[in-house]
Amino acid sequence: MWMLKRYLKRVGSRYIMTAIHQFVAGFSGGDAISNEARVMRAIFRDWGYESAIFSESKRILPQLRNEAVDVSLAASIIGQDDIVILHLSIGSVVNEIFKTLPCKKIILYHNVTPSHYFDLINKSTAYSLADGRRHVEELAGVADLVLADSRFNADELVAAGYGEVGVLPLVLDLEKLKDSVNKRAVKRFDDGLKNILFVGRCAPNKCIEDLVQAFYYYNKYVEPASRLIHVGSFAGVERYYYLVMAQARELGLENVYFAGSVPQDQLNAYYSISDLFLCMSEHEGFCIPVIEGMVHDVPVLAYESCAVPETMDGAGVLFAEKKYEAIAEMMGELSSDTPLRAAVLKGQRERIARYENRNLAEELRQLLAQLLAK
Repeated sequence: MWMLKRYLKRVGSRYIMTAIHQFVAGFSGGDAISNEARVMRAIFRDWGYESAIFSESKRILPQLRNEAVDVSLAASIIGQDDIVILHLSIGSVVNEIFKTLPCKKIILYHNVTPSHYFDLINKSTAYSLADGRRHVEELAGVADLVLADSRFNADELVAAGYGEVGVLPLVLDLEKLKDSVNKRAVKRFDDGLKNILFVGRCAPNKCIEDLVQAFYYYNKYVEPASRLIHVGSFAGVERYYYLVMAQARELGLENVYFAGSVPQDQLNAYYSISDLFLCMSEHEGFCIPVIEGMVHDVPVLAYESCAVPETMDGAGVLFAEKKYEAIAEMMGELSSDTPLRAAVLKGQRERIARYENRNLAEELRQLLAQLLAK
């Protein structure tokens, strides 16, 4: 309770707040929603509002417990004049608490991965995702303002009966991608091999098995001196991780490296030594690593699914079918010094410039203007 004092102001015998708070299903060091919540908290504080991040205590990374507040305390400290933003992405008790609060409410929708991807991998995750879909239906009409981080996600809410939905791209801190680079990782992997990279959780919807299959054709028929690097947590999806590992062994692939979850300087290192970013994912509400790859001037080749084309915004190269031989040929073109690679990189730099030239903090203020005025 001691940490809440920084968010509270004593008036007479009661506490009052003027605040913009955020609810997240989990709070950790590297996931997209946690990172956006941090950036938005800094924006709100810069505007002069008190701002805290609430989550279930058991879902807050232990070393980050001084950065977040247990959501079970929310009802006792959030007043009717406060604003709460729910980052909606999975079934969680935070969604249920959000629904009962008497404050002004905003939903920011990040999409919910279809549960069937996890039915045979992790039943608990599958149940949480199914709950998330149920919560999406139940929360229609609850919020004063509804936002989504892509038009793809917004259209899904409109179809679910949410009415008007605003679009605000993920508010990212791109500067952290340009900070320190782990020199040890660079030395280890910058060895002359062509490095094919994918960043994202080792989850079934990311289709890591398709990534391995495409790399097999590239490694066997296009560029034998190559390596596949996957960066992303496999916590809770160990069964899937071992299946993919077994697939790589059966295909006789030696240069497949699963880095797991890594700190930012190592992630920066992997981007810096990569020749191509390959995404085979079938379900993305935004896909931040596509943007990260472009920031690091790595050509992006991605499967045309969900919000990925919207995030790429005309840059990189998209493919509509998973024809591995054709994908491998394109991998060869983009990972080598070709006119196509040069043209793709030029287009990606222009796409990043468009993103960086947007004042997303001001766009956020305009979207919230009516509630802030009240």
